[in-house]
Amino acid sequence: MTEMPRNFSLADMDREALFHPATSIADHLKNGPLILSDAHGARIKDQTGRVLVDLGAGLWCVNVGYGRTEIAEAAAKAITDLSFYHLFGSSSNESAIRLADRVLSLLREKAGARHLSKVFFGTSGSDANDTNYKLVRYYNNLRGKPQKKKVISRLGGYHGTTLASASMTGIPAYHVAFDLPVEGVFHTSCPHYFRFGHEGESEEAFTERLINEIKDLIRREGAETIAAFIAEPVIGSGGVCLPPVGYFARLQPILAENDILFIADEVITGFGRLGSWFGTAHFDLKPDIVTLAKGLTSAYFPVSASVISEEIWAVLEAASPQYGPVMHGSTYAGHPVGAAIGLVNLDIIERERLVENAAELGPYMLARLTERVGDHPYVGNVRGTGLMLGVEFVADKKTKRAFAAKTGPQRVVAKNAIAEGVLVRGLPYIDVNAFSPPLSITRDEIDEGVERYARALELSTPAIRDLAAQ
Repeated sequence: MTEMPRNFSLADMDREALFHPATSIADHLKNGPLILSDAHGARIKDQTGRVLVDLGAGLWCVNVGYGRTEIAEAAAKAITDLSFYHLFGSSSNESAIRLADRVLSLLREKAGARHLSKVFFGTSGSDANDTNYKLVRYYNNLRGKPQKKKVISRLGGYHGTTLASASMTGIPAYHVAFDLPVEGVFHTSCPHYFRFGHEGESEEAFTERLINEIKDLIRREGAETIAAFIAEPVIGSGGVCLPPVGYFARLQPILAENDILFIADEVITGFGRLGSWFGTAHFDLKPDIVTLAKGLTSAYFPVSASVISEEIWAVLEAASPQYGPVMHGSTYAGHPVGAAIGLVNLDIIERERLVENAAELGPYMLARLTERVGDHPYVGNVRGTGLMLGVEFVADKKTKRAFAAKTGPQRVVAKNAIAEGVLVRGLPYIDVNAFSPPLSITRDEIDEGVERYARALELSTPAIRDLAAQ
């Protein structure tokens, strides 16, 4: 590394010093970073002073919007009172205790999940799903079923980037050159009817085909070897894929009959994203484990949670005298500052009725997107529920022919969207731009953001036309 000259810019310093996640090194070195400076509500400012409407809430996560002074004040007080202590060896702190109780109360009251019993804190959705992966193995060992270790996930599902969670992620880009997935993780078909339904196949028939595939997998591998099935209520990074009709209603009895734990990955869908508090309630799910993160603190502090059922807890409790401490956890789990922020964040969501706002404005945003871009020659589908929406591109609208691999029309549009003053995500599995604005967004901000996105799409059309011809 060469010595940096005095006039080294922030962009140059970034290239020299930072290793970015989920970023093309070649593209980054060529084009440099988008450096953001400050934000408020649903708007975020870059280093040049340009103000952008953030229709992604960061990474699906800034649910209460940016710049909440109430959260900053709570963080400052928490740092002054107790800047850190761990939860190891029965140590605890008031904020972590109250946040765990609050999460359980919300799941029980808002999602009808009264069977959920304990909260295990972490610092990211990835590490929470890594915890889940370990817990289902631990649970089956404790109850004398050591062969029951395999996990079923879905293609397109996103569950994190640690060794276990990335293996459960069903997006091949996260596996390339990492020797993933690990042995014993299986991926069934992506439950996205628009893209993967066969010609002439009804949505009900599509669901039937997917359920039969899962049954066949369980028969082939043996239910006695399969520990868990993990699923997002709505697939996020895999394309904003809503479950086809009857999917979870058909799936859950099969899992129960075969003694397979159901993990609901609610990292994105939890805390109001769908216009209901949890996807668990939205789709009438009865999970054994729920994964939470993102909206738990609206990303003001890295906090995640694995919420386990009373049935799992009872096994762990009964085995405790024989096995001793559960030797799993991380330094920052249950961090008193993060927990204090989580409590204030949940206060804001409840007091300002942000879940209800998502339920009201979600259909409005879907209608506005449909109106402005639904007729575009390369837009095949506009969909969503609550404030979790997607625009999917096709190379041929009549036949629904997909774009050639790695052409990435959604990335072209996302790049031009920045120039038009709006932030959206180009997703990594299918050709989709995702929309997940802060739950505090207003109708006027939706109108402004959608209009800017529509202009970006028009600006991108010549390039998309060229990609469609490949």
